[in-house]
Amino acid sequence: MTPAELNVLPAPQFWRRVSCTLYEQLVLLGVIALTFLVPNLALGILLGISLPSWLTFLYLYAVLGAYFVWYWTKSGQTLAMQTWRVRIINQNGNALDRRQAFWRYVYGSLWIFPCIFLQAVLQLQKWQIIEMLFTVALFIWPLSIYLDRANPLARQSLPDRFAGTKLIELPKSAVRLS
Repeated sequence: MTPAELNVLPAPQFWRRVSCTLYEQLVLLGVIALTFLVPNLALGILLGISLPSWLTFLYLYAVLGAYFVWYWTKSGQTLAMQTWRVRIINQNGNALDRRQAFWRYVYGSLWIFPCIFLQAVLQLQKWQIIEMLFTVALFIWPLSIYLDRANPLARQSLPDRFAGTKLIELPKSAVRLS
């Protein structure tokens, strides 16, 4: 499809976004297991080294950032986005460049700050923190599409509006077999 054709496609609705995000979280478990758990377990078992939590967070953030930036610049779709026929494009209908994909990832991860605030205020413990993170990432953050009052038919989330990107829903005929 040409950029002009992509640019006029509708934005995915809320439940498509939630479904895509849920599937993305499942895919990311594999990414994290391969790139994060295996090396850290090896460090712990073989050398008895445990990375400080801040370094672990930065490493995990970088690994996930590399995953998203690579997919978004390569095809505009992660594996979950391909399944749910969702693509990320810039405002002109073109693929994202690395800089724009990087900033979309940064803006897309801002949901962590309300979680930190809620954890501090509510004094959440153990599994409550995981449940809160999951709920905010999966349901609350995608609700930001309803803050886009300027164009109700092409509602975009806060990260997309900040980054100058948009999510589109591809028609069934545009699904690639790869």
